[in-house]
Amino acid sequence: MTRPRNSRSVVVMLAAAMSLAVSAFVIADQAPRPAKTSSAPAIRTPWGEPDLQGIWDGSTLTPLERPARFAGTPVLTPEEATALEAAVHARPGRDDRSQRGTERDVAGAYNQLWTAVAETLADRRTSLIVDPADGRIPAMTSEGLRRSEADREYLRALLDGTASGRPGAKVSPRRNEPPPRYNIERMNRSDGPEDRSMTERCFGNAMPSYGGFYRIVQSPRQVGIYVDAGQGQGFLRTIPVDGRPHPPAQIRFLQGDSRGHWEGDTLVVSVTNFSQKMEFRGARENLRLTERFTRVGRDRINYRVTIEDPTTWTRPWTLEVPWNKQPEQANQVYESTCHEGNYGLLGMMANTRAAERLFAERKGPDPATQDNATGGGDNGGGIER
Repeated sequence: MTRPRNSRSVVVMLAAAMSLAVSAFVIADQAPRPAKTSSAPAIRTPWGEPDLQGIWDGSTLTPLERPARFAGTPVLTPEEATALEAAVHARPGRDDRSQRGTERDVAGAYNQLWTAVAETLADRRTSLIVDPADGRIPAMTSEGLRRSEADREYLRALLDGTASGRPGAKVSPRRNEPPPRYNIERMNRSDGPEDRSMTERCFGNAMPSYGGFYRIVQSPRQVGIYVDAGQGQGFLRTIPVDGRPHPPAQIRFLQGDSRGHWEGDTLVVSVTNFSQKMEFRGARENLRLTERFTRVGRDRINYRVTIEDPTTWTRPWTLEVPWNKQPEQANQVYESTCHEGNYGLLGMMANTRAAERLFAERKGPDPATQDNATGGGDNGGGIER
């Protein structure tokens, strides 16, 4: 779901979690209470837990990794941060129409008016990663590199023989071979939905989610979080906080299985059992997250997550994002929708079949030699430039 640039509106509906919140007052006396601490926030639920409820905005101009030009500078001065934020907002982004007739120009159909743009850096930091100290993702393991290279080699092979200007190029012999593992990328083939990217299939939002909007609702035994990030890629998280274990390892979920508990004033959530059909920076079924949600003021939650997968990275790493509370009377949360996948994906498949029929009648080029994977463009935002 896209949003107006100058609007703080968010979207989502948490019917199931809302019903839990309503029942909370009935069973509050039966719920375990967190340990009291001298630093406990003033805002607490009727049953005594820290109150995380509300609509929260985690968007920020700070990139995940620290750009090379800020190496050795984890935090900017107030003057540097103000100047950098102003420079980013001065860019035309998707409203840049200088490349008319190109894929990037067509991608600008979703112009800047409908693209949410963060206002500020996160605490003037130059990276969301706080560990390692250099603000960079740790090196990949040899196993992780082999997997990534196999994926890239397969996708590159499908581009052989495309409209690349190379004389004598031929169609890839891998055209009818399955990918080395479940495909999540946009490949140069449209034989079925699995050939398209996860976002085109409307479930491309991976965990951890650290730059969107969030609606949190609590009951004594569960915390509900609706994640609204990306274009219609929202999803609901239901997090038990009653001590139950994770399900058996053979039960897998796109966004993983979450189990929480309270450590003082912090909600700590373990996320495991990820499916191989979802990926975060190269990690899939072996990904493990440890999230920490701490309300540090009336209008702020510190979201901190440690990310580990010994088959992908040489060490765990941690990022932190401030979530800022949004006024609930001025905003509302609805279920995300993704019309691109509901309707556009059918068009992609139908277009390829039509091109194949025309080629069979010698009325058009072979669609197998056309580049349907690359192109497009981004919004030109961020501080990396």
